[in-house]
Amino acid sequence: MISSTRQYFGTDGMRGIANRSPITPSLVLCLAEAAATFFRKGKKRHRVVIGKDTRLSGYMLEPALTAGFVSLGFDVTLVGPMPTPAVAMLTRSMRANLGVVISASHNPYCDNGIKLFGADGFKLDDRSEQRIEELMHEDFSSRKRVKPERLGRAKRIEDAPGRYIEFVKNSFPREIDLKGLKIALDCANGAAYRVMPPIFRELGAEIVRQIGVNPDGTNINKERGAAFPKKISQITKESGADLGIAVDGDADRLLVVSPQGKVIDGNHLLAAIANHLSESDEMQGGCVVSTILANFGLERYLRGKNIGLLRTDVGDRYVVERMRNANCNLGGEPSGHIVLTDYATTGDALVAALQVCAIIARNGVSVDSFERLFDLVPQRTLNVEIANHRKILLEASVQDSVAKLQQRLASKDGRLLVRASGTESVVRIMGECEDELLLSDTLEATRLALLAA
Repeated sequence: MISSTRQYFGTDGMRGIANRSPITPSLVLCLAEAAATFFRKGKKRHRVVIGKDTRLSGYMLEPALTAGFVSLGFDVTLVGPMPTPAVAMLTRSMRANLGVVISASHNPYCDNGIKLFGADGFKLDDRSEQRIEELMHEDFSSRKRVKPERLGRAKRIEDAPGRYIEFVKNSFPREIDLKGLKIALDCANGAAYRVMPPIFRELGAEIVRQIGVNPDGTNINKERGAAFPKKISQITKESGADLGIAVDGDADRLLVVSPQGKVIDGNHLLAAIANHLSESDEMQGGCVVSTILANFGLERYLRGKNIGLLRTDVGDRYVVERMRNANCNLGGEPSGHIVLTDYATTGDALVAALQVCAIIARNGVSVDSFERLFDLVPQRTLNVEIANHRKILLEASVQDSVAKLQQRLASKDGRLLVRASGTESVVRIMGECEDELLLSDTLEATRLALLAA
């Protein structure tokens, strides 16, 4: 049984404040050596693809990773600022042994993190990450660094953006285009700033406004991107765009906005794509995979279409694992991580955005029609900052209080989920119930129970 007390890895790789443990040059170098040890098979040459977002600390972490891999004989291919799904794709297409992304996704610039992908382009499972952590604790001398003549080499490739642009465009149906569609874009001053506008422009769309395309190392996700919808909502409405599209710092998360500036919920995006795949006989497995946070309204809608909903723990890699096991080709999280395994091995905001645009272009509908597919069950989330956010949920008093509050909502066909964040020092509380007054009271009671522990 895998321990739940991993020291470095959370739900999406390693993450923390840059230049503070564990996101320091020395520890990241150690991670690279451990990952190289884990992936090294035989005496042949090995290769790793390393990409990053636009954070200033990427300049610190990229050479540390490079040094660690080179010391164990790995050749390093550096692709610079690129979306997380682009690195996954390049890892496969370049037949590398693994891929590494330096990014803290939607977090502010002062944070950074490391994500690892296997040769197949999929994120590592818990067992593999735990083994790498174990290797990080071993003595350096046991790592069997290579002899000087077998050191790896590092090179930077300049055509990575073009490769990814063509990859994403190939996910769009060839029989249609985006001519006549007006789009507003928000690239979050992140990894997609070079690749996102050309994709939509080359498919025929008119980009009426674009923001978040001038990264300076410290403005990634700053009042921009999928985690901050206010600006894309504003410019979409003001510019007369047919829809607004925003991504987060590493472009694995999608946010879509209606012409009126209203954010389209991630549950509705999943429903619209599922409906399209089902009607075109392209859905595999007969199910959509989402997390425990998926709205019950989505589940009812899919059930009415004879489509199942499989739930997993929070985290897109858990969604992908279940998709692979169940042979499903559509999954995602309500937050906007949408996975289409016909095209990508991880959440890809740009691939997902093109599927949304394809539905609009093919059916002649507005994106706000997605909201009319079903009504959401009222759902609210609270984040409670707690230093020992994982340990506190193991305390008997907290577990007893949460259990009683869960029963309170369950009596009204609702549910309460309390979990430790895998990326921040917070406990996340999610409640769902038709009785909104009871829902609010229960969330507040849960928050107070956590703070009193």
